[in-house]
Amino acid sequence: MGYWLAKFVFLGPLLRLLWRPWAEGLENIPDDRPAILASNHLSFCDSFFMPLTVPRKVTFLAKAEYFTTPGVKGWFSRFFFSAVGQVPIDRDDKDASAGALRTAVRVLQEGHNNLLGIYPEGTRSPDGRLYRGKTGVARMALQSGAVVIPCAMVNTEIIQPQGRILPRLRPRPGVRFGRPLDFSRYEGLVGDRFVERSITDEIMYELMQLSGQEYVDLYAADVKKAQGQDAAFGARSTVPSRLPDSRAS
Repeated sequence: MGYWLAKFVFLGPLLRLLWRPWAEGLENIPDDRPAILASNHLSFCDSFFMPLTVPRKVTFLAKAEYFTTPGVKGWFSRFFFSAVGQVPIDRDDKDASAGALRTAVRVLQEGHNNLLGIYPEGTRSPDGRLYRGKTGVARMALQSGAVVIPCAMVNTEIIQPQGRILPRLRPRPGVRFGRPLDFSRYEGLVGDRFVERSITDEIMYELMQLSGQEYVDLYAADVKKAQGQDAAFGARSTVPSRLPDSRAS
């Protein structure tokens, strides 16, 4: 109930009126089976604008900080994500992360057409580039049997760069939904780290193609840590680039 009230009564109409988000490729989201919406992560507002463009409910694996941040922004974040049934994941606690992944698989298996949103990079990009994906998305796809829909957020890093509380009104934010990726050919191979890495790289390759972002073969969290975490948004880090594999073999 909270999700639909926020989307169609309290928050959604305002977001549509002021920012007019656009979407391409909505037809790629299947109507008759569960799917994982795997997105790049450029801004805090990604978790608002992407679900707004999708007719069905999207449940996200949200980072724990969205539920524990102090102050007014933290209260609003906690209220919003809790109200719409989002799942917090503590990225520093392996047991908590495993529990969140189990919850995600349960969400996908509970309904015939549930949608789960996830950011394979694990955190927002520190400089607008696309970083190496974590293999949790592959494990979820293998365990649940759900297809993966690559989603590319567009312009959100411009309207709400890191440190900005309210998004700018322009340019319009958008989402590009790519073709479904079916990994059923790897059924029974959950836990095979080579298979999970190959699947993840295929997803990241599709995201790179959709978004047009430069790819960096490092984890975004490691880059943030090396930079002292809150490096200025848009600052170029001296890290190497490498294209992910185009298809898991």
